[in-house]
Amino acid sequence: MGMMELFLIAVGLSMDAFAVSVCKGLSVSKTNYKHALCVGAYFGGFQALMPLLGFLLGRQFESLITSVDHWIAFVLLAIIGGNMIRESFKEEEEELNASFAFRTMLPLALATSIDALAMGVTFAFLRVDIVPAVLFIGVITFVLSAVGLKAGNVFGVKYKARAELFGGVVLVLMGLKILLEHLGILG
Repeated sequence: MGMMELFLIAVGLSMDAFAVSVCKGLSVSKTNYKHALCVGAYFGGFQALMPLLGFLLGRQFESLITSVDHWIAFVLLAIIGGNMIRESFKEEEEELNASFAFRTMLPLALATSIDALAMGVTFAFLRVDIVPAVLFIGVITFVLSAVGLKAGNVFGVKYKARAELFGGVVLVLMGLKILLEHLGILG
């Protein structure tokens, strides 16, 4: 997996965290660097931790499913991306909570990183060098979460749905690319 592919996956995975960060930005009257560090650390940290856990789980079952690993990668990415695309069209109101406390941020970080767990399983099948990959994903998510917080504070929820739609499309396309490469259709 090349650097550009990893970058696109990192951006796609971070879109949920970005969208939640936008909502967090809406909830506070003024953001500061402590808020940005908080959302970046929670979301970036969990987006790095979860694919590592998924990778370790995937390695345990690798020998059992090596012959269909490209199909599993495609299905997981299509499901994750499809869910993000579906969420981007929902008109439900987000509950705004101005708290940056552990009991508020932990569930948000877990919820936004579940798809990264599945991505980690995919990384195991693709034999990705996991340490640089998870660090890269964590850093990208950290930055985008901090930007999302400020964007939400300045611009509002205008870009939340677009971010989720973009992230979902990227993940579905990456899954399709992996499948087509393994089937020999793409070089």
